Amino acid sequence: MTARVIDGKAVAADVRAKVAAGVAKLKRETGILPGLAVVLVGEDPASQVYVRNKGEQTKAAGMRSIEHKLPATVSELHLLELIGDLNRDDGVHGILVQLPLPKHIDSGKVIEAIDPAKDVDGFHPVNVGRLASGQHALVPCTPTGSLILAKSVKSDLKGLDAVVIGRSNIVGKPMAQLLLREDCTVTIAHSRTRDLPAVVRRADLVIAAVGRPEFVRGDWIKPGAIVIDVGINRVPADGGKTKLVGDVAYAEAAAVAGAITPVPGGVGPMTIACLLANTLEAACVHAGLEAGAVGVV
Repeated sequence: MTARVIDGKAVAADVRAKVAAGVAKLKRETGILPGLAVVLVGEDPASQVYVRNKGEQTKAAGMRSIEHKLPATVSELHLLELIGDLNRDDGVHGILVQLPLPKHIDSGKVIEAIDPAKDVDGFHPVNVGRLASGQHALVPCTPTGSLILAKSVKSDLKGLDAVVIGRSNIVGKPMAQLLLREDCTVTIAHSRTRDLPAVVRRADLVIAAVGRPEFVRGDWIKPGAIVIDVGINRVPADGGKTKLVGDVAYAEAAAVAGAITPVPGGVGPMTIACLLANTLEAACVHAGLEAGAVGVV
C-alpha cells in the first residue's frame, strides 16, 4: 500500500479562496473590512518570517493587516496597554500576539488580556471553555487545519477511533475536543503513555503533535489509517545542512497508511489559512451575523 499524500498547500489555498470570497461579501453587504492585528515582540528570525507571511496572506485575502513590532525589552505593562487599545479599536477584529514572548513577560497574562471575541489564536480561557463545552468558539488554528485535512480524505469521521499524540494546550487538547465534536472515539496519548505503539496501532486516525522528530514509526500505523503529522522539526542532513521532518517517520508510515500529510507542505500551510478564517468569523460576529456563518470547516 502506498498512502495518498494529503496536499496541505492545495487545501489551504481553497480555504483562503473561501475566506477571500467571504471578506468581499461582508464588505459589500455591511461595509466592514476585517482587520487582523499581529504583535511581534523581539527579533526572532523565525517569528519575523511567520509574521511577514501572515501579513502578506491577510492582504491577499482582502483584509486589513496591522503590524506592531516591539523591542524585546518592552515592558509587560506597555504590551498590555497596546492590547487594551486594540481591544477598543472597532477596526480590529482579530488580535494575535506572536509567541514565544521574552521571559520577563507573562504569556498567560497577555493571552487573558485579549478580548475573547478577537482572540483569533483561540487561546483565551473563555474560548477554551466554550470549545470544551460544545459552544461556539474561536478555535486554535493548527487543530482546525488538521481537522480540515482529515476531512479532505474522509468527510464523515463519525465513529472513527482517533488517537492524538500530544497534550499541549495549543494542539493536543483542542484537537481532541474537535474530534469529539465529529463523534470520534478519542484517546489522548503522549510520550509517557504505556505501550504507546499498541495504542496508536488501533487508530483509524492519528494526529501526531508530540514535538519529537520521526517519533512515530511506520509499524505503529494501522493499515489504511489517516495520519496527520503536526510536527515540524529541523534535523541535521547530509553535507552539513539541515532539513525539516515531522513527528512521524514519513517513508515508513506512507508504506502502511491510507493517507498522510507531508512535512513540509501538510499542516503548516493550514495554520495561517485558518487564522484568516477566524478573523473573518470574528468580523462577521462583530457585524451581528450568525456565529459559524463562515463555514470553512
